[in-house]
Amino acid sequence: MVNPDLTPLTGDYTIDTAHSTIGFTVRHAMVTNVKGKFLDFSGSLHLDGSDPSASSASIDVKMDSIDTGSADRDGHLKSADFFKTDEFPTMTFRSTEAQALGGDDYRITGDLTILGTTKPITIDLEFNGAAKDPFGNERVGFEGKAQLLRSDWGLTWNAALETGGVLVSDKIKLSFDISAIKNG
Repeated sequence: MVNPDLTPLTGDYTIDTAHSTIGFTVRHAMVTNVKGKFLDFSGSLHLDGSDPSASSASIDVKMDSIDTGSADRDGHLKSADFFKTDEFPTMTFRSTEAQALGGDDYRITGDLTILGTTKPITIDLEFNGAAKDPFGNERVGFEGKAQLLRSDWGLTWNAALETGGVLVSDKIKLSFDISAIKNG
């Protein structure tokens, strides 16, 4: 696979949160998936089109903005059983490494901090393209996914099911749809 020439895209970008999503999926009661997202986040990207390994990303997520479509469930997730949002209001990601995998595929590794615990995570990304929008903004788009075990960050609350298994899976699937606007 040939890497596309992204040299003209080199620069600093701000994530356009109105056109981006940070979401997650978790298995519930061993029979279905519950999806959610975070409504309040901010972030920046530095893209180096001639040397993708010099690219970086930084994202801050307000944990109180969690939205699963159920106010009761969201309240439980904000409580001491899960995210303790009063004590730990922000989840952060700071990249430590970026790789071009070929074609439009990239991988970014970084430090994810939840509940004051920082662990590495790897995100596989697909470059969705670049365009100038009708307002003159230069935009780039990425779609990404990652998987983590919530217990690695101390998120261990659960309940046993009568039929065996647990109420909430340890495995969490993260998804990212990112649109970013070039600064300047």
